Amino acid sequence: MAKVTDTYGLSNGKTVVLCDCTPPRSGDPAAVDRVGVLSADYICVAYNPGKLARADSVAAAYTIKERTGKDVIFNLATRDMNKIAMQSRLLGAQMMGLENVVVLGGDRFTEAEAERVKAVDDFTPTGLVGAIAAMNDGQDYRGTNLRGNSEFCIGATLDLERDIEREVRLAHRKVEAGAHYLIVQPMYDLILRQRFLDAYEQHVGEPLTLPVFWGLQVLDKDGIVLGNVPPKMRQELDGGKPGSEIASELLQSYLEAGVRGIYLVPPILRGGARDYEVAQQVLESV
Repeated sequence: MAKVTDTYGLSNGKTVVLCDCTPPRSGDPAAVDRVGVLSADYICVAYNPGKLARADSVAAAYTIKERTGKDVIFNLATRDMNKIAMQSRLLGAQMMGLENVVVLGGDRFTEAEAERVKAVDDFTPTGLVGAIAAMNDGQDYRGTNLRGNSEFCIGATLDLERDIEREVRLAHRKVEAGAHYLIVQPMYDLILRQRFLDAYEQHVGEPLTLPVFWGLQVLDKDGIVLGNVPPKMRQELDGGKPGSEIASELLQSYLEAGVRGIYLVPPILRGGARDYEVAQQVLESV
């Protein structure tokens, strides 16, 4: 299976697309077949979106790879497992031939949810990035030697609709910890991208050279929205303009700005279902 950084580095300037995918609330392997319509370079399997019990992201990514032949990425959140469980999960992924991982914290539990389930957070996301980098050097969380090195390609996440300066510092810490690529949550204004890149260069003293996959969500009028949609775009959507058309226009602006990495989020319908067919229409439009 190709590593994300290798595909990006060998793309000869072509755009590389990671497409988000929700694992099913089912153990039926056929439940993942719907993502087969996507022509993205990688299917990026989310980790328990909606804070619901879903097929494990590692197992779902492996099943997608086996059933569709597509390259995959699995997400791993620090919220739910201690250090032993986390690194055991990663060694299991290595056995399955999965090399691409994205590290995140996971959505926080509300007070009501916390009465039913507890967060663990044994690692911070940056700490887990560093721990996986150490596994690549053959050491576990205690500094004890493993029986061989892992070869994970490590991704980390950012959200530029929060404080830019904070995200710059966070990005730098994740890069120093060993991240190989970054994924940015959906945004709707490319000015954020340039502000972040400029602020990063000023903070670090040199440009950000890692591959970055900039988030773009395909909106649905009655669906779940990630990030802050501009009022004009919201009006167009409410007025009947298809979300696929809005996303295609936004994607075209990304490409014209020289963006080479795209993190595409298909429409999220009420209940958490995804519309992969519409996401594929956006990919085909450009």
